[in-house]
Amino acid sequence: MDFLTLFAIYVVVVLTCIVLVCRYSGQQQNNPFNILLNTISTVVAPITPKWLQRLFQGTLHRLFHQRSNMFIYLHILLEGIVYAEFSYEVFGYCREMGISLTSLSVPYVLLAINTLFYYLCIKRDPGTVTKKKLSGLLHMYPYDRRLFHPGISCPTCHLIKPARSKHCRVCDRCIQRFDHHCVWVNNCIGALNTRYFLLYLFSLCAMAGNIAILTGDMLLEAVLLSGLLRAVYIDEYGQQQPTDPLFVTQHLFLTFPRIVLMLGFVVFVFCLLASYALFLFFLVLINQTSNEWYKSRGYVCQHCHPTSTADHFCSTAPHNSKRNYYSRGFLRNLGEIFFPREPVGKKDT
Repeated sequence: MDFLTLFAIYVVVVLTCIVLVCRYSGQQQNNPFNILLNTISTVVAPITPKWLQRLFQGTLHRLFHQRSNMFIYLHILLEGIVYAEFSYEVFGYCREMGISLTSLSVPYVLLAINTLFYYLCIKRDPGTVTKKKLSGLLHMYPYDRRLFHPGISCPTCHLIKPARSKHCRVCDRCIQRFDHHCVWVNNCIGALNTRYFLLYLFSLCAMAGNIAILTGDMLLEAVLLSGLLRAVYIDEYGQQQPTDPLFVTQHLFLTFPRIVLMLGFVVFVFCLLASYALFLFFLVLINQTSNEWYKSRGYVCQHCHPTSTADHFCSTAPHNSKRNYYSRGFLRNLGEIFFPREPVGKKDT
C-alpha cells in the first residue's frame, strides 16, 4: 500500500476513536467500549494477575465514567505538537517566501483567544441546579409536556427537575438547559457556558484553518519553485510519465514528512470540528439543545408507556406538537445563549 492509503486508514481509525469516545463516554452499559473490554478481559483474565486486572478496570472506570483531566492533557499535547511543528519548520519556510510577520502572527493570536475560551469552558459553572436556585429555575422555562413534564424529581439529587434540565451521570449533578457532557473540557455544557463552548469551537476551527492555509501555501510555493509540475518521472515499467497530483503529494511527503502529516491532521480536525460547530450553532438558532434534539428523534410518551419503544398518541397528556417549542426567533435565541437568562423570582410551587 502507498502512503496515501495508509494515511487514509489512519484518519478513519482516529475519527472512529474520537466519535466513539465522545458518543459513549459516561454511558454505563451497552456501549462498544464495555463490550470490547469485557471480551478482552474474559480472554486475558486467566493469564493476568488479579492486581493488574483491578488496576486496569479502575483506570478505565475513572476515564470513561468519572470526571477526568486526561482529555484536557491530550488536547494540550496535540495543540503543542502542531504549534511546535508550525513554529519549528513552517514559520521559517514562510518567512523565506516573503510572508509577512503580521500574517504569521495570526495563529498565535488565535491560540491565545482559544485558550481563554477553553479555560472558561473548563472552569465556569455550566448551570448546576441547586436547592437555593431551584425555585427560580422551575419558572424559567415552561414544561412542554413532551420531553419535559412537571413534578418529576431527580432520583439522585432529590430535587424537582426544571424544564430542559438533566442529571449528568459523569458530573453527578443536574444541569440547567443541559446540552451534553464534553470529555475534552471535563465539564458539562449547559445554560451558563454554551457561549464559551461555541466561541471555543469557532476559534479552534479558525486556528486549524489558518494554519492549514499557511502550510498549504508554503507547500504550493515549494512545488512551483521546484518546477515539479513540469517534470517527468520513470515508472516501474521504465516509461517516462508526467507528474500527477499523487506523485507530487508523495514527493512532498518524502521531502517534508512532518509538515505534510501536520497539514493532514489540521485539515481533518478542521472538517470534523467545523461540521460539529455548525450543527451546534444551528441548534442555538432554533433554541434546542443536543440533548433535546437527540431525545426528540425517538420521542416516546412516557406519560402512558414509560418503557414503550414505539410512538403512540397519548389521550390524557396535553402534548405540544411544536418541535422547537422554546424557539423565540433567531436573534432572541442567540441572545439567550450569549446573555443567559436569570432565574425567575421566587414563586409558590
